Formats: sequence, C-alpha cells, structure tokens
Amino acid sequence: MSRAAVPGLPSRHPIGGQLPALYADDDFAQRFTAGLDTVLAPVFTTLDNLPSYFDPRLAPADFLAWLASWVGGADDPDWPTALRREAVARAVELHRWRGTRRGLVEALRLVLGVSADVSGDGSAVWSRTAGSEPTPAPAGEVLVRVWPRGPGAAYEVDADRVRALVHTLCPVHTACRVEILPGPPTAEGS
Repeated sequence: MSRAAVPGLPSRHPIGGQLPALYADDDFAQRFTAGLDTVLAPVFTTLDNLPSYFDPRLAPADFLAWLASWVGGADDPDWPTALRREAVARAVELHRWRGTRRGLVEALRLVLGVSADVSGDGSAVWSRTAGSEPTPAPAGEVLVRVWPRGPGAAYEVDADRVRALVHTLCPVHTACRVEILPGPPTAEGS
C-alpha cells in the first residue's frame, strides 16, 4: 500500500513558497525544498483524502484487504474489485445476520452470486418452563438449496465453493446439507 512513488504529483503545499523572503530568491533553497515537496506530496494527498480510505466504495483497491480485516469482512483478492467493495461495505450487516437463514442466503448471494433457500431449523429445542429439562432434540438438518441467478452456462454454480461457504456459515451444532438445483424450485417440486 505504498503511496510514496507517484511521479509528477504536485504538492498542494509547496515548502519553497512558505520560506522567509530571505530564501525566496535562493536557488539552492528552492531546489532543496522542491525535493522535499516531491517526498511529501503523497503524504499530503493521503491525508487530504483520508475519509475516502475508510469508505469501501472509494478506498484504493489495495487498501480493501486491510479495511476488510478491520470489520471482519470476507475478502478474496481473486474476486472482482466491485464484489470486494460490496463485501466490506456489508460486513457489519452480514455479521448481524450470521447463523440465521437470512444471513446464509445473503452471504451466498453476495459472495458467490447464487440464489438460495434454506429450510429446516437445525433441531433447536427450548422449554417455556424455567429449570425444566428440554425435550430431546429431534434428528434434523438444515437443507440449503442453491441455484444460479441467471440462465446459461455463464451462471453455473461452483458446488465446492458453495459447500465450503455453507460449512463456514452454518452454526456448529447443525447438520447442513447442500443441494445444487438447475433453476429456482417450483411450488410443486420443492
């Protein structure tokens, strides 16, 4: 993330112009401070634009990985820059929904560009009476059905990437099964 080597970047605050009048006509002083201006111009430019570095939609592409680490967002250098920016921008929202159906569907849509439907409750049980033993958990699983968002071979679903993402996002206590569908499920075929 070096911003130091920017050829021809002018300084917005040239030092030579701020020297006392005694040095205004001194050729050596002006050339010396011009060299410092070249070194300091990227620093001033970065500081002048500092708020943009914290907005994932404006930050330099090489800054996105670091920004993602600040918010615990997903970042993959192989993703297109627009997707990386969106993943960082929505990281906090996705953390809020992590471990829920909505969170899983949104993450699959954002990261892999697929549509999904999640059914099953993972066999969660509870009791309305404090101190009582909960009923035994029925055997159950979460079914994640995934299909491409558009028609054609350009929209094929990478089953291995889907399974890996589902595995990382499903709560530890649940069994998640993934089905890859050729298209959206129909009411009678679901």
